[in-house]
Amino acid sequence: MRVGSFGAAVALLAVGLPAWQTAHAKGELVGVSWSNFQEERWKKDEGAIRAAVEAAGGKYISADAQGSNEKQLADVEALIAKGAKALIILAHDASAVLPAVAKAKEARVPVVAYDRLIQDSGVLYLTFDNVEVGRMQGRAVLAAKPKGNYVFIKGSPTDPNADFLNAGQREVLKPAIDKGEIKIVGEQYTENWAPEVAQKNMEQILTKNNNKVDAVVASNDGTAGGVVAALRAQNMVGVPVSGQDGDVAALNRVAKGEQTVTVWKDARELGKAAGTFAVQMAAGTKLADVKGATVWNGGSKKLPIPSVFLKPLPVTRDNLNAVIDAGWATKAQVCARVEASKAPAACK
Repeated sequence: MRVGSFGAAVALLAVGLPAWQTAHAKGELVGVSWSNFQEERWKKDEGAIRAAVEAAGGKYISADAQGSNEKQLADVEALIAKGAKALIILAHDASAVLPAVAKAKEARVPVVAYDRLIQDSGVLYLTFDNVEVGRMQGRAVLAAKPKGNYVFIKGSPTDPNADFLNAGQREVLKPAIDKGEIKIVGEQYTENWAPEVAQKNMEQILTKNNNKVDAVVASNDGTAGGVVAALRAQNMVGVPVSGQDGDVAALNRVAKGEQTVTVWKDARELGKAAGTFAVQMAAGTKLADVKGATVWNGGSKKLPIPSVFLKPLPVTRDNLNAVIDAGWATKAQVCARVEASKAPAACK
């Protein structure tokens, strides 16, 4: 492993998953602690992780914290007690999960921090380049609405990804903000990434601004769904809105013209990577020997953390075929109830 930049970490993954050499787990357990299954994508992640673990000869066990910090700690302890030789943790709260990681370290059980940063130098951090995801969101909305009143609907305040995304969004929009071409008229975090919270926050921002909102940079597809619901209630559907994850509902909104972009993070590839790395670590591979990892220190604590970043893809009406061709969603799902006269090329 070497010390490198965020971009260098991404470049290392460009060669693709086959470059990772899979160790055999010899039936050893890989335990996965899930934050919750609120977002549609997590079931796809789970299937990919399970398949990768089992393909390498390991056994998959899991627990769902159901959005509870206390339950996640208990879940991790239970997974260790059941004999897990490696853990994959989707943290509900980046700070509250640290005692769980400490328990794993005490038991000498290696940890993969899955998609969400855990600020501990003893874990392997595996995710997509979330700052770049934010840039992609900002670029798409800016292209659709170069000037006007903008709103940021951010992610959960307990998830570091929320701030990584917003940093990328602001980086893209800053020149227009500095020129006075864009005015930020509202900004809110979204507790637990909950769509209903995003909808409520958006409703309040619309009321405060007498509906004078020209674009919304929402940080994932769940929050985007809440935003679109609030806009629909005010007959404002069509205002540019961003998202991420490539949820089927969001892809359908993109096809309908209700959402401008969803940044697709192929959960199947992330899950495959996590399962592969966890199997390697369960079989004795040390962090320093993980293929494709680089040391990254971009978190708020500036800790050097072994990390692997995958590349996302922005999906708009112009390239919806990308997710259909990849088998992520079907044409019927993407194009459901799309008016023929307004259909994008993927739906014709």
